[in-house]
Amino acid sequence: MQYYLLTFAAVAMFSLQFWFNDRFQKHCGSSAKAAVVFSLGTNAAGLLALLIINRFRPEFTPFSGMMAFFVGLDSILFLYCSLKAFAVINLSLYSVFSMLGGMVLPFILGLAVYHEALTVGKALCFVFTAAALALTVKKEKGGRRAYLYYAGIFVLNGMSGVLSKIFQATDLPKTSAAGFSVLSAAAGVLLSALLLPFVKGETGKLSLRPAADMAAYGAVNRFANFLLLIALEHLPASAQYPFVTGGVMILSTLICFFTPQKPAKRELLAVALAFAGLIALIVG
Repeated sequence: MQYYLLTFAAVAMFSLQFWFNDRFQKHCGSSAKAAVVFSLGTNAAGLLALLIINRFRPEFTPFSGMMAFFVGLDSILFLYCSLKAFAVINLSLYSVFSMLGGMVLPFILGLAVYHEALTVGKALCFVFTAAALALTVKKEKGGRRAYLYYAGIFVLNGMSGVLSKIFQATDLPKTSAAGFSVLSAAAGVLLSALLLPFVKGETGKLSLRPAADMAAYGAVNRFANFLLLIALEHLPASAQYPFVTGGVMILSTLICFFTPQKPAKRELLAVALAFAGLIALIVG
């Protein structure tokens, strides 16, 4: 149960990060340059937070370094697709594709590659959460181009969980979860810095507010992923990631009660389904 509590803490943080991403996009746009600047700023903030957590102790193995590079690259590509999707936005579909990818790919990996048991609770959680996500879709026109970004969001957000599972499941020499998280953030900083001179586009006015949004997103996102990595050592991926998806849906909707945009009846029904899925997962 303690590892589900760790996962829930990560879920609470993930529920806030979309807000910081959206605020940055409104100030700085959705160009490739804005995406790389956002990646650089968020990874730098996340790196500092993780170094403090790891007490500035260096850790490295070749396998961890390679996996950290892939995590950093995946992070940059995901942020780029997210910012581009926000520009031609159908926010409900963006959320659905992002959360479905984050749930489906690690779920399949855990069952098919690592032979995790498919329990009734896992199956019910997966089905209820997928149905809940389908209920949140609104009929809005985002254009055909948007679906290319949605597909990218689905795969890239899912790959984050896939890479984490591969890292935790390997028998190769590797760093601690904190050490790997530091390497991943450092890879994101390095890749972003190398890409920045070669990308074009406007970034709007880089003021204190978007800088604060980058710092908040980076610290929240990296610490949440660090918690997931710790929990993943003890929880199967086929259980953890449906829990994350359903939890983010529930908390994001609850947050709406404190904003001018109150949740609709269909969204409340979706939350009820997601909550039922989480109960089935924990009990089953």
